[in-house]
Amino acid sequence: MKITCGLIIALIIVTFLGCSKEPKIIYKELVKTSLVKSSFNELPQWREENYDDVLMNFINSCKTKKTRKIYTSLCQVALSTKNAKYFLQDNFTPYRIYSKKEGLLTGYYEPQLQGSLSKTKKYKYPVYMTPKDLVIVDLSSIYPELKNYRLRGKIRENRLVPYAKRSQNFSNTMQSDAICYVDSKMDLFFLEIQGSGRVILENGSILYIGYDNQNGHKYRAIGRYLVEIGALELKSVSLQSIRAWLDTNPSRVDEVLNYNDSVVYFKQIKQTATGSLGLRLTPNRSIAVDRRYIPLGSILYLSAIIDAKEFQKVVFAQDTGGAIRGRVRADIFLGSGSQAKESAGKLKSALKLWILLPKEKSNE
Repeated sequence: MKITCGLIIALIIVTFLGCSKEPKIIYKELVKTSLVKSSFNELPQWREENYDDVLMNFINSCKTKKTRKIYTSLCQVALSTKNAKYFLQDNFTPYRIYSKKEGLLTGYYEPQLQGSLSKTKKYKYPVYMTPKDLVIVDLSSIYPELKNYRLRGKIRENRLVPYAKRSQNFSNTMQSDAICYVDSKMDLFFLEIQGSGRVILENGSILYIGYDNQNGHKYRAIGRYLVEIGALELKSVSLQSIRAWLDTNPSRVDEVLNYNDSVVYFKQIKQTATGSLGLRLTPNRSIAVDRRYIPLGSILYLSAIIDAKEFQKVVFAQDTGGAIRGRVRADIFLGSGSQAKESAGKLKSALKLWILLPKEKSNE
């Protein structure tokens, strides 16, 4: 069958799983995503949305091929629309993303570090570029079902072997150059988790850096490790509590950080906080998702609690992250600065999530 609209297949097959009453809409490339058809009237606080701002963000997202592949002609229609609310309600259908497991929303921000282009006694922790000997294997041409997965490693005696873990990563055998050097190992670690940030150099100039690659090892949360060793209680885990514990236990910093074998490599970028979609992230509009379930470029609607207040609005899937795993799982970008850092570090909210897809008439 010929596919005429990328990720969104014109033919939507509604089935039931065994004896379960779980409705499921199956797309060829999103077979794991269970959706329940909804309506804009069912979206909490939809009437309070800033429709013009949503339209502006949609047009910006349409600059990318991934968004245009999902929403096809709607990207062009959006350019000439005069009524943003009418455009959204007339051309899209919300579908609730179904999961038996409760959804989770966390937050991230753009960190600011202090650094130097040269290594000194103060600035001694390198922000590494992707190593020259890191090999990335894409199996999708042979196994299309593995298109979202990559093998990473290095060649040793004509065999692909795992790349160095965090505890091994700073050996002289790694073939990588440093973009710059920073003054805090912990700040650098949290930069890896956030994915992008800015480094204030000694002369006052700003260096923007963003995610480029990863060493191939799975991300493991150090907060979980601190709970396992009895250092923190699960309910109290946050960026702030983790940082406070590390500050008071400096001799165990390497032990804790090395629990996460995953290492992120960076590149210099021209603009602040750029996500996996290649766009500059928008505070309170950009989210990171698990693209096994939600395609990058999608428009979504989320309902959660942020800073003890109800938060319901349209968001855009513009980023990914090693810790973002699951159907109803998202990480929302909250901006830069101390308030964004404070909010992101503490955010852990139950999440409801809808995806906005073109109405069938737009897929014909």
